Amino acid sequence: MILPLAALIAGLLAAASAAQTNGIQPGRRAGPPAEPVVVELFTAQGCSGCPDANRVFETLSARPGVIALTYPVDYWDYLGWADTFARPEFTRRQQSYGQALRLRAVSTPQVIIDGRRVASAAREAELTLAVDEEAARRDYPPEIEFRQDGKRVGVGSGTVPAGGADVVAVTYVAGSQVVQVGGGDNRGKAVRQVNVVRRIIRLGDWTGRPALFDLPATTADTESVVILVQSRTDRRILAAAVPD
Repeated sequence: MILPLAALIAGLLAAASAAQTNGIQPGRRAGPPAEPVVVELFTAQGCSGCPDANRVFETLSARPGVIALTYPVDYWDYLGWADTFARPEFTRRQQSYGQALRLRAVSTPQVIIDGRRVASAAREAELTLAVDEEAARRDYPPEIEFRQDGKRVGVGSGTVPAGGADVVAVTYVAGSQVVQVGGGDNRGKAVRQVNVVRRIIRLGDWTGRPALFDLPATTADTESVVILVQSRTDRRILAAAVPD
């Protein structure tokens, strides 16, 4: 019995050594699945500093692994130009991030990355570095899977954060849109914005167990949808996906 046992032990040690050589720790997953980084820009057509930030953001939106969403806000409308895409709920979303991240104030242009950190879209190098850092820090998120019928989305199991989490659908117009501004600080300018959000729709609670949710209706020719699983308290985005 001594020789077979010795051979068995040697085999196990060799397997463990090979796993470590390949960067895989025995008994552990090789690493978290690749997940997109959600980058949200809060901007306004009447904000004098926003057109340059919009251009930086549009460049970022073309990067693989990034979901870029533009939320036009309405609190600069009093300057002489009512933003044609702004909605009060977009302003409320930015304010909720301000509270969760303990910001002294919200402003434009302002970027929130994965609901975890704030960055300035006006400083391209800083923004790129922040996105790279978030891309490298991936947790084990719940899986999001769009059903073939195009009407439902499934969210898998996982650990729910304190305070719970929501499943949210964000509909947006993919690509760029240009608005000719007729008043305020940007009067006479053609302001270009990318992936402008249309609606934010809460689909339901995520309880940590697999569940199916009905997708909102979209205009197929103009609208796309992003599904977010988002912490209700600290606003971290736990998972995100777009249809293939």
